[in-house]
Amino acid sequence: MNIQFRIIAFNELTLNELYGIMKLRSTVFVVEQNCVYQDLDNKDQKALHLIGECDNKIVAYSRLFKPGDYFDLACIGRVVIDAEYRDKKWGHLLVQAGIKGILNHYSENKIKISAQLYLKKFYETNGFVAQGEVYLEDDIDHIEMVLG
Repeated sequence: MNIQFRIIAFNELTLNELYGIMKLRSTVFVVEQNCVYQDLDNKDQKALHLIGECDNKIVAYSRLFKPGDYFDLACIGRVVIDAEYRDKKWGHLLVQAGIKGILNHYSENKIKISAQLYLKKFYETNGFVAQGEVYLEDDIDHIEMVLG
């Protein structure tokens, strides 16, 4: 069982891909984390979409932004792995693919993320360093982290 990653622009997504992305994000960020928030934030149109697929199913996903489209630096956001596949440790591959995607598409190696605090060590193993204080975003503790 392998995962395959690809990066595509918003206007290149098929309806089925968009539905799969929204379903995965909603399942994890709204239902699993019991967090009511506005996921559709009008930023998807600016992002590149990093999709991880296994057996023709979207099981991993994140958004990639160039500097200025989300933060002052390039950004990786909405990092998510389907719960059924988390035992594969594909989260590290997803983050590494996001870092590579930002370098390849935006020629940037300095990346900012807004990490859920409980994932701080996970992101540190991928080279990110915490900056600033913990803050509350959608009732979940977050911390700003930067790579590069």
